[in-house]
This record gives sequence, structure tokens and C-alpha cells, in this order.
Amino acid sequence: MAKVTLEDGYVPSDDEPFMNDRQREYFRRKLLSWKSDILREAQDTLVALQSENENHPDLADRASSETDRAIELRARDRQRKLTGKIDAALARIEDGSYGFCEETGEPISLRRLDARPIATLSLEAQERHERRERVYRDD
Repeated sequence: MAKVTLEDGYVPSDDEPFMNDRQREYFRRKLLSWKSDILREAQDTLVALQSENENHPDLADRASSETDRAIELRARDRQRKLTGKIDAALARIEDGSYGFCEETGEPISLRRLDARPIATLSLEAQERHERRERVYRDD
């Protein structure tokens, strides 16, 4: 992919060709920034958990500390899974399939991609998917 420069404040628009070089670069940077933030938070959590090796004499304090630690670790696990989705989105940018619905092949709206850059389904396909999940979950 050729080096693309983006002016400050650039936001993809429906007035330009869908998933042109500028749009792909915009989303690539957005995904890399998001991943960097997640990794930095994970490192901060690791440091905090290592330094919080306190032995609370009070049972309530100990239970509260263990609960906080469990919640933090669950959040980090969700973010670990999210980094996998970010990596998959970056791979789709490289192979040219980013921004297109996996189900229909139609473009995913720029507004949806801006709000959820890891989206793989158009809004309509996502809604159909969620309706099917609800039907099977109620069985």
C-alpha cells in the first residue's frame, strides 16, 4: 500500500470513493491507536496487580480486593479478545476486504465503521444476526 498522508481533522465522507487509500489509512491509524491504548492499559494493570501484593488482615478488605482483582482480570481478558479483532480488521485493510459486509459483500456504512472499526457486518446484517440469536436463545 502506498504511503498516504492525512491532513489533520480528516474524517471519511460519503462524498469520496468508498475505502479509498485515505479512508483505509484513517481506519488503520484508528485501529492501531485503539490497540495501543488497550496494550498500555493492560501493562498498567499488570504493574498495579504486581504492586498490590498486600496481605489484608481484615477478611472484608481481602474479599473486596480479590473481587476488584477478578473484575480487572475479566476486563483485561475481554480486551485481549478485542485486540484479536483489531488485528483481524488490520489484516482486512491489507487484503482489501475491510469495510465490506462478510455476509452480503455490501459496503458497511462509514458512520458504523467510525463508531465500531472492527465491524464485519453491515447494520442490517448485524440486526438479522441478532434476531436469529434471540430466536435460538429463547428455545
